[in-house]
Amino acid sequence: MSLLIGILSMAITVGAGVLIGALSGYAGGKVDALLMRATELVMVFPTFFLIILVVASFGGSVPLLILVIGLTSWPVAARIVRGEVLKVRAREYVLAARAVGATPARVLARHVLPALAAVVIVSATVRVGTNILIEAGLSYLGLGVQPPLASWGNMVADGARFIRTEWWLTAIPALAIFGTVLVFNLLGEGLRDLSDPRLAVGRRR
Repeated sequence: MSLLIGILSMAITVGAGVLIGALSGYAGGKVDALLMRATELVMVFPTFFLIILVVASFGGSVPLLILVIGLTSWPVAARIVRGEVLKVRAREYVLAARAVGATPARVLARHVLPALAAVVIVSATVRVGTNILIEAGLSYLGLGVQPPLASWGNMVADGARFIRTEWWLTAIPALAIFGTVLVFNLLGEGLRDLSDPRLAVGRRR
């Protein structure tokens, strides 16, 4: 359940972030200013406490958890995508496509977004780990996945009552969280190195 929530909420996060970031970076001007101010407005809210408020008010159903975690995590992805779009839109092949009369939607779909694939994939893998940690924190507090469904967070909370005599009830799900988040972060770094070998060379030096 923790993996399911982490992956599906990541899909919402990346989808919203790519949409808003791409529109902001490519359109520029007032559209860029408006979307970036909206992004900054979302970023100033303490995300975890906002999620707690929503979940405490409307319940901890799995669809709600996926939706609220996904929709409160997109600003970082949007800013990353916007920065990449600003660089890509100035490249010669994008300028050539615009010069021959390609519509903005076609330029974005055929020339700009494919160039962002590596950045988006890396951001997505790292985001899965972060969202798993958010879900685990909510479930530990009793606001996330509710019984009879199980998640690593509420397994840690249940095992904490017996930690002095049966410590493994807490240690095993906690290690599962740690290991899964570590794997997704290492996967993100590996994909980043594959997309730009210069980063890997720089670290080896």
